[in-house]
Amino acid sequence: MRTIVDIPDDKIDRLDAVARAQGRSRAHVMREAVDEYLSQRKQDEYLRVIDAAFGAWNGKFHEDAVDFQRRLRAEWDRDWD
Repeated sequence: MRTIVDIPDDKIDRLDAVARAQGRSRAHVMREAVDEYLSQRKQDEYLRVIDAAFGAWNGKFHEDAVDFQRRLRAEWDRDWD
């Protein structure tokens, strides 16, 4: 898809310099930049979700973790006959 974006001349000059140094077109450099930006945003969103979930159970339990496991396992039906 084609799109029109206004980019200041100084940024275009820098993009052209990068493109020349890499032997690529300005369009190729721009596509790479967009890909990198979107990839970083995806990573940032993933980290926000992880940060939001981290410690979600903090303060929810008022007993020892092993005691909690034993209590839950004691509810299991062990009569397999």
